[in-house]
Amino acid sequence: MIDIKLLRENPEIIKDSQRKRGADLKTIDHVISLDKKWRDEAKQLDGLKHERNQCNEEIARLKKSKKDASAKIKSMQKLAKKISKLEQETENTIQARNDMLSRIPNILHDSVPPGETEQDSVPLKHWGKKPVFKFKPQSHVDLGLSCDIFDIERAAKTSGARFYFMKNAGVQLELALVNYTMDYLRKAGFTLTIPPNLVRKRMMYGSGMLPLYQDEIYKIQDEDLYLILTSEHALCGLHSDEVLEKEQLPLRYCGLSQCYRTEAGAHGRDQKGIFRVHQFEKVEMFSFSTPEKSWEEHDLLLKHAEKLIQNLKLPYRVTNICTADIGTTAAKKYDIEVWFPGQEAYRELISCSNCTDYQARRLNTRYHDPNSEKPLHVHTLNSTAMPMSRAIVAIMENYQTSKGSIKIPKVLQPYMGGLKEITPK
Repeated sequence: MIDIKLLRENPEIIKDSQRKRGADLKTIDHVISLDKKWRDEAKQLDGLKHERNQCNEEIARLKKSKKDASAKIKSMQKLAKKISKLEQETENTIQARNDMLSRIPNILHDSVPPGETEQDSVPLKHWGKKPVFKFKPQSHVDLGLSCDIFDIERAAKTSGARFYFMKNAGVQLELALVNYTMDYLRKAGFTLTIPPNLVRKRMMYGSGMLPLYQDEIYKIQDEDLYLILTSEHALCGLHSDEVLEKEQLPLRYCGLSQCYRTEAGAHGRDQKGIFRVHQFEKVEMFSFSTPEKSWEEHDLLLKHAEKLIQNLKLPYRVTNICTADIGTTAAKKYDIEVWFPGQEAYRELISCSNCTDYQARRLNTRYHDPNSEKPLHVHTLNSTAMPMSRAIVAIMENYQTSKGSIKIPKVLQPYMGGLKEITPK
C-alpha cells in the first residue's frame, strides 16, 4: 500500500508513477478527497467527544451539589447520538479511503522501462547457447506422450482442462528438481519451508492480490481461506504485525508449495501441454530487507535464480519488465526467460521482484532502527527459484534427441536414481 503521508505531502510522486503505468489519476484525487473528508470528520468527532467529556463533568458536579441535571443529561443524550452517527460516517469514510488506496499500484523505480505492451520489456543479458538440432525438434507435448511422463487426457476426465497427471520418470524428474533447488538454497543460507497452501483473506490482501485480482484466485466457499498462487502469499505474512530487529535482516526464506491459478484471461493461450496449468509445484524465494539494502537484495535473488538455471545448462535471457507488464505490487521486476526450441521462443520461467514497503504496510511488518523514534516498514522481495512444470518443459525441449528421448541434465542425475535418459515407451 502507498504511504498515505507521502500521498498527502507529495502526491506528484505517486501521480508520476501512475502516468508511467498509463493508469487513471482520478483514483489518486479521489483518495486525497476522501482522506481530507476523513480528517475533517475525525477533527469534528474529537470536538464532540471533548464536549461530551465536559458535559459529563458538569453533570457530575450538578449531582454532587444536588442540583437539577436533567437539562444537561438531555444535552448529553443528543451529543451521544451525534457522536454515534459521526463515528459511523467516519468509519465509512476511512474504509472507502483505504479501499481506494489499496488499488493504487506501487511506485515504480526509475529504471523500469516505459511500455504499452509486454513486448516493450528490455532484454538486459543473454546466457548460454541455443541448442542446434539436426532434426526438427518436437514440442514437449509430443515428447511427454511418447515417453509416457504425463497424461493430460485422463486428467481432463478427473479435473478438467489445464490439469495433468505426472507419471513415471516425469515424477522422478520433478522430485529431482525439487531436491536440487532446495539443496542449493539451503547451502545459500535460506530457511527452508513448506508453507500452508491455504491463507486468510488478509494475507491475499497483504500480498497485493486483493482487491484487484479476485478472478485469478481459488476461494474456499464459506471459509476465510484462499488457495495460494505461490508461496509468496503465505511467506509475506510470516512476520505480519511483528517488529523485527535490524540486525536480523535480511531474513531469507524459500517455500516449496503447490500453486493454484484460475488462469483467468488465458483462454486460447498455451492450451496444450503443461506449460500453463491450474495446479503446479514451485519453489519460491522470499526476503525481508531493510530499505537501504533492498536493491542489493534484489540483485542477489536474481543471481541465485540465474545460477539455478545456469546449472541446468538452459539458455536464457534476463529482461527488465516494462511498465505495461510489471503488475501492481512490484517497484521493479526482472524475468528470466528460457529458450524453448519446440516453441522457438523465449518464455518466462522466473520472475524476481522488489515490492519495497508496499506489502509490509498492508501487513504491518516493521523493524527497529536505532536512528528512528518509531519502527520502520521493511522491504519485501520475492523471486521464483524453480517452477517445476515449466522447468520440465524447458528440459524436455532443450535436452531432446533425434530418437525422441530426453537426456537428464548432469546436475539432476544424482537425484534421479541412476537414470540419465528418459526413452520413449
